[in-house]
Amino acid sequence: MNRYFVPFAQLRQQPTIVVDSVGLGAVLTLAHWRGAATPTALRDDTSAGSALRALHQTTTPGLDAAAVTANHFDIDGFIGVWSLLNPALALEHEALLRLVAVLGDFREIDLTHPLANDALKLVCWLNAEEKARFYEPFGAPIRRRREDEASAEKFDWFLPRFAELLQNPENGRAAWQPEYDLVQRAAAIIQSPQTTRRHYPEIGLAVVHTPAPLPYYALFGPTAGYDIVLSQYEGNRYELEYKYTTWIDLASRPTLPRLALAPLTARLNALENSGRTWTADGITDTGPLLRLTGKKLTKAERYADPDGRPIYPSSIAPEDIERQVLAFFRAGYAGIEPKKYWTWPEVKAAGM
Repeated sequence: MNRYFVPFAQLRQQPTIVVDSVGLGAVLTLAHWRGAATPTALRDDTSAGSALRALHQTTTPGLDAAAVTANHFDIDGFIGVWSLLNPALALEHEALLRLVAVLGDFREIDLTHPLANDALKLVCWLNAEEKARFYEPFGAPIRRRREDEASAEKFDWFLPRFAELLQNPENGRAAWQPEYDLVQRAAAIIQSPQTTRRHYPEIGLAVVHTPAPLPYYALFGPTAGYDIVLSQYEGNRYELEYKYTTWIDLASRPTLPRLALAPLTARLNALENSGRTWTADGITDTGPLLRLTGKKLTKAERYADPDGRPIYPSSIAPEDIERQVLAFFRAGYAGIEPKKYWTWPEVKAAGM
């Protein structure tokens, strides 16, 4: 079958498969979004993973539709759309594509994996070309454009070009080299004695103490399996983040629900005397951050790497921050068992 991409606004004009999105009128949804109507047999950690599963199950109802769409452009969604349009090549490179989708969405990668090098190159190529030719992720509203409309231009550019890079990532070296080198240097710091990591699996928390803010691909790489990261940098600089793994329906393992962070920010503000204020994003944000505020960050700035935004010194010592964070989550998760497929009402009710 020769499938083709259509902008999201054209969803109802023909039978259409929706990837990494939800939309009324879809004949098949392949998305890991919480509560999405992805068939049970096709559920996967990433939306691209669901698309690849569908290619193995050719009798899936709705898979015979020729049109494919998504309401935004990101690496996971793009890989899912591209795979449906290029099924033979996608199945040939399935293992690599799965790594690319996980790295793109969760910022997690095991750099010792035999395909990790190529996955990182492909993700860095996608990032570089997207920023150079279009706009950064979550940057459409700043330009007074709707993401579901503006992103179609990205799909139109990337879809016919990706196969060449997938088969030979070296062809994109000029684009991927700068970020690739940056991540490799940062990963070396994360794996060095300069960095210490502590893990609290009972609450899904990883604490990373490293000299300075680093790109997510290095920072989050060793935190796979954990859903909350407390980053501690020299100079009493901190950020706490709920990873994207608790915004979506993760299929591979149970998770704990997100807890509203307002009580923790209040606790930290009672201790803080730097003149700055602790704030936190709401639990329905894709990656809620708790941090000391300065200039309010846009969504695009919050999504961007930690080394690209200001992180302010706190008056609170690192061991005290960690103690407060541990106490908050241990109390909040007392009596709550991890499970798969939390609903948003269940998440919002947790810890109340």
